[in-house]
Parts: sequence; structure tokens; C-alpha cells
Amino acid sequence: MQEEHVDKTREQVRARLAAWWEANARDLPWRFGRTTPWGVLVSEVMSQQTQMSRVVPYWTDWMRTWPDAAALAKASTAEVITAWGRLGYPRRALRLQECARVVADQYGNALPDDHDTLLSLPGIGDYTASAVSSFAFGRRVAVIDTNIRRVLSRVLLGVESRGGSATRAERDLANDALPDDTAKSVIWNQSVMELGAVVCTAKKPMCEVCPVSTCCAFLAAGRPGLGERRTRPRQRFQGTDRQVRGIVLNALRRRHDGGLTAGLPRAEAESLWPDQGQLAACIASLDDDGLIEINKDGSLSLPR
Repeated sequence: MQEEHVDKTREQVRARLAAWWEANARDLPWRFGRTTPWGVLVSEVMSQQTQMSRVVPYWTDWMRTWPDAAALAKASTAEVITAWGRLGYPRRALRLQECARVVADQYGNALPDDHDTLLSLPGIGDYTASAVSSFAFGRRVAVIDTNIRRVLSRVLLGVESRGGSATRAERDLANDALPDDTAKSVIWNQSVMELGAVVCTAKKPMCEVCPVSTCCAFLAAGRPGLGERRTRPRQRFQGTDRQVRGIVLNALRRRHDGGLTAGLPRAEAESLWPDQGQLAACIASLDDDGLIEINKDGSLSLPR
């Protein structure tokens, strides 16, 4: 009897989310068949740990400049890092270019449509491979990100998803909830993710406008443990190595945008941050990551 109830609830949730998605999905430029599979991949890489609203202008400019893998493969590293701008975690840009070179050289500039092959590409993890398989190629595969885990845990189980890495139970839940119909599975992935992004948010879910509120076990239980996390608190940004690395990269991007070919003199670099020990360590780490070059005279440049 309990199993029949769960199945009925899932069908209600699927139907209501599909209708809600059709009427309310955000009009992002990589959705609704308006870009190539490569464009979908770029959007997924850019959206990792970054709000989609911030991604849109970068994605638009990026795809205008490098519309396919072959075009990105030919770009200079300096151009790629500069175009990445303030999206954060710039190593993603380098990995995306590595991926582009493999796609251009080994797959005839056509992104592979097989999940396992996608997973073998540089910088592509399980989430990205699943998302591209579903959103770009219409495959029946469970897409499991933080938003989807949160919605499924709340609506179907009545408990809070506490973040961290996906557990086996969460993966099993996502696979069990996936519709058998391939087309419906794609809509399901999109709609559940969208609901988690704009309605069923982590700290302040808008249950009053949620299309599945009457089916939600979490709401019915009084939203127990709302907002609880099992991960460590978010690290402050001010004064961190991440901030210092960003300051150095932004200085080099400005020089590149301004057409300056000479490196940033070391004296100017040292004026960017008061803690010289921290600055030196961050410069060294940027060099190790391939994001900058330290020239013989000590000046700094973006990779050529």
C-alpha cells in the first residue's frame, strides 16, 4: 500500500512539474534547442558553482567568439583566461580548452553523445556528462546535482538534504524517480533542477508558490531541519588565497585587454597585495596551475 502511495505521489509530482516547467522555465540562451551540444557543455561548465544569471553574458560572448570545439582549441590560453573574466575557478577554462582539443582532434569536432565517452573527456565529471547526455542528446539518464537532490529528498522523503557529496541513497532515489519514458525523463531532470534553483531553495523555499506543495512530504512534516548542512560553513572570501589569485589574474587580464604585450613588472605585481608571503605563494600556485607565466625578469604574463 505504501509503495502504491509513493508511486501515485511521483506521478502527481511529475505531471505538475512538467506543466510548471512549460509555463515558467527561465529563457536561458542554451535551452529549448537553440544551441549545439557543445554550447550545452559550455553552459554546464560555466554554471558550476556559479549562478546562471551571471553566466549568460559570458556564455553569449564565449559562443560568439568560439562557437565550437575547433575554434576554442585554436585560441591562445591568454585569450581563454581573459574571456573567462570573473566567472571564478579559472582552471575550468583551461580544462574546457583541453576538452575542446580532444573533441576537435579525436571526434571530428562533434561532441560524443555517449555518456561514458563524455566522462572520459578532460574536465568532465559524472554530473556534467549526465547533464549533457540528457539536455543536449535527450538520453534517459539521472542528472544529480545539489538542487535535484534537495527537491527529491524533500518532496519524496520528507527530509532535508544536507549537502556534501551525493550518497548512494540519494543516487538510488534519483534513479528510481526518473521516468521510464525518455522524453519525460529529460523534462523531469530540467524541471526538478529548475524548481530547486528558483523555488525550493536551500534556506528560504517559497512553498507558497511551489507547484508540488500539496504533494510535498517535507512541507507536510513541518519542514524539519530546514537549511541544515553537513558540509563546513562557506569560507569567507575576503583575504583568502582565492581573492589574491583573482586580483593577480584580473591585473593581467586588464593588460591583455589593453593590448599590452610586455609582462606585468614584478614591482607592480607586489603592489597588488600587502601580504608579500601570501602573494608570492598565490603567484606560484597560479604558475603551477598553468594560469600565468613567470618570465625570466620576474614579470608576470598570461600564458601564450
